[in-house]
Amino acid sequence: MARLVATLLISLLTSGFAAAQTKITIAVGGGACLCYLPTVLAKQLGEYDKAGLAVELVDLKGGSDALKAVLGGSADVVSGYFDHCVNLAAKKQELQSFVVYDRYPGLVLVVSPGHTAEIKSIKDLAGKNVGVSAPGSSTDFFLKFLLKKNGLNPGDTAVIGVGLGATAVAAMEQGQIDAAVMLDPAVTVLQASHSDLRILSDTRTEKDNQAVFGGDYPGGSLYSTTAWVNAHEKEVQALTNAIVNTLRWIHSHSPEDIMAKMPPEVVGKDKAQYLAALKNTIPMYSETGLMDPKGAAAVLAVFSESSPEVAKANIDVSKTYTNKYVEQAHKTTGANPK
Repeated sequence: MARLVATLLISLLTSGFAAAQTKITIAVGGGACLCYLPTVLAKQLGEYDKAGLAVELVDLKGGSDALKAVLGGSADVVSGYFDHCVNLAAKKQELQSFVVYDRYPGLVLVVSPGHTAEIKSIKDLAGKNVGVSAPGSSTDFFLKFLLKKNGLNPGDTAVIGVGLGATAVAAMEQGQIDAAVMLDPAVTVLQASHSDLRILSDTRTEKDNQAVFGGDYPGGSLYSTTAWVNAHEKEVQALTNAIVNTLRWIHSHSPEDIMAKMPPEVVGKDKAQYLAALKNTIPMYSETGLMDPKGAAAVLAVFSESSPEVAKANIDVSKTYTNKYVEQAHKTTGANPK
């Protein structure tokens, strides 16, 4: 009898666990990039499992590819930059961000080590080959914004997709490109090897964002089509809870603790370098998960400057994000978001 009860209990536990787990596929715009760390760390900490989700992370080379995966139906949610939600609104495609994990975008425009002498300003990029993670990604948007801001047209440079991480570093060091928009840990890796590395624009800190954008400018978030969000409120709330809990964990643990939880293949062989990059990046991570309405408005303003299509679209930016799931996550835990 005892054996029968035990067998039934195991059966109920295993089948019940499987039934409780809702499968969600998240397309990540470059899993090794520290800007997306909260999405990966949430899985490492078991936060998705705790929320009743069986999450599969699909690693892609850029945010535009992650977006295509969701629009094409091969993924449910994008872990990527919020600016895509604004850009696609001009094309009458409704996307909605529901939890923000990057307060700042962390984008850095870096000159290739072999071209430091000739490229001293953004204006010097005219006629040059500039790397981005993938054409149409946030790295590409940022480049176009900076070119316009400095009196150049987007067509004045040749844009080349070089991915993120090791592929971008290799393209820079091998002279395949003259400059690139990069993210950590790639920037810190290059700085370690080239002490005279020239940075033309940096958005990794509050001060840097103020200089470039005039204020906060949200970066990474979880988003999907508005239709999917509305049809899957339970799953969206569960994902939001997982990310909010992960953000709390990040800000209550040391960089060493965070690194220890990350997959070895993401950290790489040089742990000291990864740790240095992580320390540079931690201030970027949101403490609350909330979208700052002023930050969302800043994204719209930037895109309106560099894209006539966005400027003419009369976009209601408040429809491109929602804070209700984050607010509910804080109510559930009794935490008071700042």
